[in-house]
Amino acid sequence: MDALLYNVLLYAAAGAGVGFAVGLTGIGGGSLMTPLLLLFGFPAPTAIGTDLMYASITKSSGVVAHHKQNTINWKLVRLLASGSIPASLFTIWLLDNYFHNSEAYTRILTSSLGLMLILTALILLFRRRIVASGESEGLVNWLQRKSQSVTVIMGIFLGFLVTLSSVGAGAFGTAILMVLYPALASVRVVGTDLAHAVPLTLVAGFGHLFLGNIDFMLLTCLLMGSLPATHFGAKIGQRLPEVLLQRILAVILLVIGIRYALT
Repeated sequence: MDALLYNVLLYAAAGAGVGFAVGLTGIGGGSLMTPLLLLFGFPAPTAIGTDLMYASITKSSGVVAHHKQNTINWKLVRLLASGSIPASLFTIWLLDNYFHNSEAYTRILTSSLGLMLILTALILLFRRRIVASGESEGLVNWLQRKSQSVTVIMGIFLGFLVTLSSVGAGAFGTAILMVLYPALASVRVVGTDLAHAVPLTLVAGFGHLFLGNIDFMLLTCLLMGSLPATHFGAKIGQRLPEVLLQRILAVILLVIGIRYALT
């Protein structure tokens, strides 16, 4: 088989696998896609940059659907974006001005990836406790009273680390909203987080495009495989125990995250 055709089929299959897993479990594609691309041998900057562009495209249809259903709190989207977008642009500026090539900041990217995979796994494993903490007193109660300022600060944190790792715009963003705004219905939490994730991943993706970290052939193949597979996975996922599947994947992400955090 021709090498190019083999690669096209392999990457399309990878996109299909990740898309199916996302539809099945609801776990963000970045948590799965970037480690998979690294396993295929892509450099970390290329894997992360391409995955950011992939995420911005695949999440867009979800935003349109949530907007039609009026399940997006645009005020919270603006608060998160007011921190995350400038932080993402500043991160790209730092990478461009303080490192002579992508290899020089590869270690920073893989460490950030490991950290965000660990955080994502912990959030998935302890989601119920996180939700319960939104109703408790103490520190969480204080954060809720300062919710607007804390939302902007959390946006800065997300903008910085999502740009470096491509991971966290989904699970971590959702956790932030659940804790700070416990009265927000779960469907509006998902819609609001998704509406913030699209501009963040798009800006970060274009930043990596500026840095030369996007593989467009790879991106096209991933999209070809993932878009139909995500829909199919969602259909199957309705008949399976979602919590169990999420916990299994969370443990896998935790192991992968520890590996990248320590290497």
